[in-house]
Amino acid sequence: MAVIEDVRTLGSELERSYPVYIRGRLKFRVGQIIYVAFSRDESVIGFAFPREERAALVLSRPHVFDLPAVSDMRFPWVHAELAALDPTEARELVVDAWRMVVPRKLSVAYDLTHPDGPGRVRSP
Repeated sequence: MAVIEDVRTLGSELERSYPVYIRGRLKFRVGQIIYVAFSRDESVIGFAFPREERAALVLSRPHVFDLPAVSDMRFPWVHAELAALDPTEARELVVDAWRMVVPRKLSVAYDLTHPDGPGRVRSP
């Protein structure tokens, strides 16, 4: 079971990422782009996720993942019940969301310094 503390430090340590509180909700940004946000009660994590893959993600585990509100479907975004994730999976989702908003060179540099870190795609 993941909790917000499992990803709070990670979101602050990723290059160019910084935490902000907007209307009482913790969010992580790179520049002005929000890539992770938590509900006020910290039970739901919203994160950047490729539009073309999000329906498959939600269908694979509908008790964990959910699409955003209809008004937000234009954004590449998915929600998840934080308690339904394990801490490693929660950290991987944060790193993958961060990868969507940073230049590729930062993502590659992260892989070099964190070869087994969260979000790292491993070869078989």
